[in-house]
Amino acid sequence: MPELPEVEIVRQSLNKKIIQKTIKKVIVRNRNLRIKVPIKFKKILENQKILNVDRFSKYLILFLSGRNKLLIHLGMSGTIHLLEQNKKNFFTNMSFYSSPELPNKHNHIEIFFDKFRLVYNDPRRFGFFEIIKDQQSLEKRFKKLGPEPFNSRFNINYIYNKLKDKKKNVKNFLLDQNFISGIGNIYASEILYLSKINPSKEGRSINKTECKKIFKNSKLVLLNAIKKGGSSIRDFKDALGKKGSFQKNFKVYGREGLKCKRIDCKGSIQKKNISNRSTFFCNFCQK
Repeated sequence: MPELPEVEIVRQSLNKKIIQKTIKKVIVRNRNLRIKVPIKFKKILENQKILNVDRFSKYLILFLSGRNKLLIHLGMSGTIHLLEQNKKNFFTNMSFYSSPELPNKHNHIEIFFDKFRLVYNDPRRFGFFEIIKDQQSLEKRFKKLGPEPFNSRFNINYIYNKLKDKKKNVKNFLLDQNFISGIGNIYASEILYLSKINPSKEGRSINKTECKKIFKNSKLVLLNAIKKGGSSIRDFKDALGKKGSFQKNFKVYGREGLKCKRIDCKGSIQKKNISNRSTFFCNFCQK
């Protein structure tokens, strides 16, 4: 599943291509996504101009020239592809993982502009397209979600007050979108490594110094990931289909059995399942 950095890269790519472009035609090939595509989806979108492409957490938000907004979530396997007319499209995938080219199957939604079209592909169909009627409805849609790491609401006191007196482990807190929005499995492991905190440590055992580390490293890891194009991402702007490179900077994720990258550490990277999610950590320096 894409995390905040991957979705941000898709947002940036879309912003470069579809802003101020008018939707000419919409084809819905399969309505049965995680949330069923509305019957009036085609009618609502056609002839609308894209004013802006925003993002909250792992959600893309397309602002249309009417009051409506189009909310997109890529789910587990959703990818967005851009195909230009009269041009051989070697690399179409703006998303991550999967093929850099548009697959033959599972192309559920197509949105046509003047000289190109946007195609949503999703083999597992856990993603969705949702019409939001106005700004108030959009704010209500995200009301229960926690702040992003870059939001002023996310601060040391917020972290400490949420964790104190809780038996829940800190890894699960970072994955809880009601606590903090946008962090997924990969980046939670990386954040806790930089913070020298064991992922199994209970929230009530996290002190304010450790909260400060979580606050600092949550921003640091995500900003670095965005800067490097995310993890295993293919940006449609790259004619060579170049991947995002943050995976080369992983300190723990996917490094089971390898030596800890800290110069003064004698530990090795271990893997364990926490709530059925693969979790990587150093057995020596993460206390």
